[in-house]
Amino acid sequence: MKGLDLSKLQAYLDSPPLTATMFAGGRSNLTYAVTDGSNRWVLRRPPLGHVLPTAHDMVREYRVLSALSATGFPVPAPVRICDDISVIGAPFYLMEHVDGHIYRDADDLAAVDLEELTLRLVDTLADLHALDPEKIGLGDFGRPEGFNERQVRRWKKQLDASRSRDLSGIEELHARLAIDIPAGGPGAVVHGDFRLDNVLIGPSLQVKAVLDWEMSTLGDPLSDLALMLVYAGRPLLFRDGKPIAPTDIDGHPSLDEMATRYAGRSGRDVSDLHWYVGFAAFKLAVILEGVHYRFTKGQTVGAGFDTVGAMVPELIEQGHRALEGH
Repeated sequence: MKGLDLSKLQAYLDSPPLTATMFAGGRSNLTYAVTDGSNRWVLRRPPLGHVLPTAHDMVREYRVLSALSATGFPVPAPVRICDDISVIGAPFYLMEHVDGHIYRDADDLAAVDLEELTLRLVDTLADLHALDPEKIGLGDFGRPEGFNERQVRRWKKQLDASRSRDLSGIEELHARLAIDIPAGGPGAVVHGDFRLDNVLIGPSLQVKAVLDWEMSTLGDPLSDLALMLVYAGRPLLFRDGKPIAPTDIDGHPSLDEMATRYAGRSGRDVSDLHWYVGFAAFKLAVILEGVHYRFTKGQTVGAGFDTVGAMVPELIEQGHRALEGH
């Protein structure tokens, strides 16, 4: 299997014969379901062609899963980490396999109580941010001081590195964001990419596990909330082959209702949320512009990439509207 030598993994684990399948989706680290017939695991490794296949990213993910799992927060329990690249060609870790459903299809969402599901996601995010990093062993997992300033600089550099066309208003959006950057409150563990399709949901709409912690760090929790709100309003799902936003599906709470729920659950001040939403729109615009650039160069595989480029100007406009209080 591409990226996974099952015979070497079997010898490393001293297990019965293994079978595996690769999970679709995800932009970076590769994920596989692995079983020996009795036990089931999920294996994560860096992408193929990773310039420096160090264990750093794997160790970070494994560490945050270990800390959160010990608190009872819904994540897959970590099982084993391996930094020996001779086993499968890269560092990797194993975690438990959690049964659940990932909602990526608009018709699937239309068949459930979307308000209940969405508000449970908001509650889960607030509960993550309520954890004390020091008390759960993650006090040195990042630098929350100056987090927002570093993010503004980082994503401008990313934009400059992936620019391939004129994007009206994006320089002005960055300049507006850089003028009055919120200091932010106490740091928290932030997921970095918290959205509907990064969560496993159970049959009673319970959150079984939050996935994909590769962007996690200590930072400003409102950055997580804002990106979740931007994702909810973007046409990233499909219905009858056409893109549709979660908020366009009947029963989805409004973005204001989601923010109010988070404020009530977390007790955090969200009066500066307009800045965070503006920045989240800018960040997502930069990410999607990079995807669009790779699509134009024939470097993407799969369906749906042809619509990504059109989202970028819309996100720039959304960022400006957010900063104006809309």
